[in-house]
Amino acid sequence: MAQDLWFEDFTVGRRFRTRGVTLSEAQILDFAWQWDPQPFHIDLEASSRWGYGGLIASGFHTLCAAFRMVVQERIFTAASLGSPGMDKIRWLRPVRPGDTIQTELEVIDARISQSKPDRGIVTMLYRVWNQRGEEVMRLEAVQILRRRPEN
Repeated sequence: MAQDLWFEDFTVGRRFRTRGVTLSEAQILDFAWQWDPQPFHIDLEASSRWGYGGLIASGFHTLCAAFRMVVQERIFTAASLGSPGMDKIRWLRPVRPGDTIQTELEVIDARISQSKPDRGIVTMLYRVWNQRGEEVMRLEAVQILRRRPEN
């Protein structure tokens, strides 16, 4: 983002799209060995026997990559006060070595905090797409954002 965004900039319906990131086989294996060592994420032969037709990335890897892309675009970096959580996460299609994914955010709710009026609470729909335009993951995440400082 060229300029810092604050709570007031996150109006319902506003969308943001990130650049893409390509996940290599080495990255998929490294993440899976550390955090999600299920056979279809770490073993080429086993992943074929499991019915996936080859190695697939952990859904958690996809989630982390999607969030990193958002942070790298600085979409809410200036105003972020963290997140109380996410809901409705769905992994819709496998992400494979060599796939390039990108994240799209849509603001689906925004309200000023009743207990702390210096901030707002924004709910965003995350949708992650591969290079073929197939949606591979979606979720809703709540972000707490500072309101624009008074000058």
